Amino acid sequence: MAHSYVQVTTTTDSRAEAAELARSAVAERLAACAQLVGPIASTYWWEGEIESAEEWMVLFKTSADRFDELASLITEVHSYDTPEIIATPVVAGSMDYLAWITEQTEPGERDDAVADPADD
Repeated sequence: MAHSYVQVTTTTDSRAEAAELARSAVAERLAACAQLVGPIASTYWWEGEIESAEEWMVLFKTSADRFDELASLITEVHSYDTPEIIATPVVAGSMDYLAWITEQTEPGERDDAVADPADD
C-alpha cells in the first residue's frame, strides 16, 4: 500500500507558541519534523474587521493518516479560537525523505527519547 503525505500549516502569534506546537507534534510522532518561519505579516478578516498581525508559521511534515490526530493536537494546544490548520498534499518527493517521514510518524513505542533543548 502506498503512503501519502501532507504538509500541514498553522500560524501563531509568538515564536514560543510556534516552538511548543512543533515540539509537541514531533514528540507525539504526529509529525516527522516541524519548521518555524517568521515573523510573517498576516492580513485577515476577524469579527467583521480587517486585521493585520505579525505571526509565526509552523510547517509540519507528516503522513496523511496522522493528519486528524495532528489537527486535534494543534487545536488543543493552540491559543487561537480558530487556528489555521491546512493540509497540502505532497505530490512528489525524495523516496528516502518520504520513507523517513513514514518511519518517524509510525505510532508505537520507541527506544529513543526526545531531548529537551533546555537540558543542554
